Amino acid sequence: MVIKLDDVVVFELAQWEQDVIKNEINSDVFVEDVKRRLEWVLRHKVDECFKRFEAEWLQKLRDDPEVQSIPATKQGLVEAVLARPDYQDRKARDGA
Repeated sequence: MVIKLDDVVVFELAQWEQDVIKNEINSDVFVEDVKRRLEWVLRHKVDECFKRFEAEWLQKLRDDPEVQSIPATKQGLVEAVLARPDYQDRKARDGA
């Protein structure tokens, strides 16, 4: 089983590894189970990163006298923060 992202192989389960998993999981639902687990890992990462993002930026936005309103949705908050001139992603912060 090969897992690709943008047509690049990022992970591969050898047949023996698949067989070990199938010892515990019905082979009829193996692919669906792997997809579900991968989705859970990525969703969990997004959720945990968002918690830290929100904690950092809500306070900064509240302390900024020029900010008149703060978006109520997660996506809205992220878009508002990314549009700010003082926003830096991890790569920019590490390079500073």
